[in-house]
Amino acid sequence: MERREDGRDWAYRVDPYGFERPEDFDYASYEAFFSRYLVVLTRRAIKWSKLLKGNNSIQKSLKVKRYIRKGIPNEHRALIWMIVSGAQTNMEQNPGYYHRLLEGEKNDKLVEAIKTDMNRTFPDNVKFRKTADPCLQHTLYNVLVAYGHHNKAVGYCQGMNFIAGYLILITKNEEESFWLLDALIGRILPDYYSPAMLGLKTDQEVLGELVKMKVPAVAELMERHGVMWTLVVSRWFICLFIDILPVETVLRIWDCLFYEGSKIIFRVALTLIKQHQAFILEATNFPDICDKFKQITKGTFVTECHSFMQKIFTDPGSLSMATINKLRDTCREKLLSQG
Repeated sequence: MERREDGRDWAYRVDPYGFERPEDFDYASYEAFFSRYLVVLTRRAIKWSKLLKGNNSIQKSLKVKRYIRKGIPNEHRALIWMIVSGAQTNMEQNPGYYHRLLEGEKNDKLVEAIKTDMNRTFPDNVKFRKTADPCLQHTLYNVLVAYGHHNKAVGYCQGMNFIAGYLILITKNEEESFWLLDALIGRILPDYYSPAMLGLKTDQEVLGELVKMKVPAVAELMERHGVMWTLVVSRWFICLFIDILPVETVLRIWDCLFYEGSKIIFRVALTLIKQHQAFILEATNFPDICDKFKQITKGTFVTECHSFMQKIFTDPGSLSMATINKLRDTCREKLLSQG
């Protein structure tokens, strides 16, 4: 890892997760943010250590929910994700299952599709390069092949490689990554990755309805210029904000996603739109709108992950699972009737 030549010893070209920082990376503002965030991380680490008291288990509670919203320290992240998502229980109830999947017969078409995507997965991450030792491509391949044979209705589709990649970076454990992927695709994200992607299409429409309710001027702009929501937000949903928001912010979102479920995605999307409403409304045409939606996922607002996470629970106002499910039913029916 090369150090910067301007004397900032801690500011490496590669971040702690293995991602190379872009050429135009703003080291000064990141350093200012991180020195503040480090204080928060230290405080949270002490609180989490007290909560866990050396135990490898927690019970769901309001206190735990509050702690998770304030961020899980990286050293406890894999464990907490495993427990609160139900992945730990599934893994314990199915000993040896993951390895049996890897040893079993393979679907050649599935294997080929996964192999094709290997080099396209995080080309900017040094840990996924063929030259890395160990090379995480091998681990990623195993997790995706096992999952494709475990959930034949889904198999493999693009987007899953990025999600599995993040899980591997955090858990550093192949089998845990498999069970967390199962928690996300099988339970938390309803029907996002099936061949018809009905759940994904439905949730994009649900977001559109929520924007009509909570940020009507933006909904009206989209309608006036004929911009479909799928054009500007599909990657938010498919990749769960990977490669869209900064790594640290994505991990904080996932902390809550594993505990509170898919409504977190709507909270994040609504916060991004609401916070940048005036900026989005400056758009005067179709390409302009698409460009604005790319811009709103960059800058200090999203880098400052701690304040950003506070905002997602205040900015959108109340957002119950009952409301989301009701909208899902309506939007799904509409999509199905359109064929």
